[in-house]
Amino acid sequence: MKQENKHLIVVAGPTAVGKTAVAIALAKHFHTEVISADSRQLFREMTLGTAKPTPEEQAEVRHHFIDSHSIDTAYDAAQYGRDALALIDALFREHNVLVLCGGSGLYIKAVLEGFDDIPEVAESIRAELIGQFEAHGIGWLQARMEEEDPALLATIDRQNPHRLIRALEVKRGTGQSIAAFRTQRQHTLPFRVHRVGLTLPREQLYARIDARMDAMIDAGLFEEARALYPFRAHNALQTVGYQEIFDWMDGRYDRDEAIRLLKRNSRRYAKRQLTWFQRDEAMRWYSPFELDSILHDIEQAMASAAV
Repeated sequence: MKQENKHLIVVAGPTAVGKTAVAIALAKHFHTEVISADSRQLFREMTLGTAKPTPEEQAEVRHHFIDSHSIDTAYDAAQYGRDALALIDALFREHNVLVLCGGSGLYIKAVLEGFDDIPEVAESIRAELIGQFEAHGIGWLQARMEEEDPALLATIDRQNPHRLIRALEVKRGTGQSIAAFRTQRQHTLPFRVHRVGLTLPREQLYARIDARMDAMIDAGLFEEARALYPFRAHNALQTVGYQEIFDWMDGRYDRDEAIRLLKRNSRRYAKRQLTWFQRDEAMRWYSPFELDSILHDIEQAMASAAV
């Protein structure tokens, strides 16, 4: 179904930059709804460590893909892309404008561009990689990625063994980076897309990340991680914000060191997010405090599209 007069506003940027507040403000202005594009906020068991919109924020406008799945569910960017596009199609029957908000570059890419099908890889390759990881730890995976696919390593979460193993198995099984399969085919969307990138000076962003982490800890992040510890092998939990606490629980370092690593790894994650989004030449960049400018530019673009 053609949707030339429908508009999807994409709000992207690094963690803690202020995406939620901007997305809610845009949704309220256009009397519409927010679709989350966050690979962790969709898991209902993970709350503090994923910095979900608060119940009060969710009450302001309707949000989708928040608490929609369990950590027991196998769910990836390709499936999200299919589900999100189906939801967008349905919501455009009621709204002319929708807001897609998140920091997961692959999830946004899945909606805007889609993925090529990745060829099947021999199970023995994955089994060997898992065995090496179990024997030598995440450092071994990172070292192999440095050798075999350094360009991809610079853009993904290097603390996530699931993603490292997946990248290595595709590289070894096909001879190509998994990134090649994610950029070969682009689908044509039947609606207009307006890309809003949010950023701040590095010192200000890092200060916000540290402050958010302190607030999450005060709110009970360590206790949430303790409750999730029995499920630590799940793919959903192979992420910054939980792994550092799991390692503390395993006695690898003390609580102060866990907090230091939580903040450091969150800052590094933000840097990777910016690297990813800055490659998108269509992204227009703003401070999260420039809402008037964001609205002005979007409405101008909508008006031009209608001519």
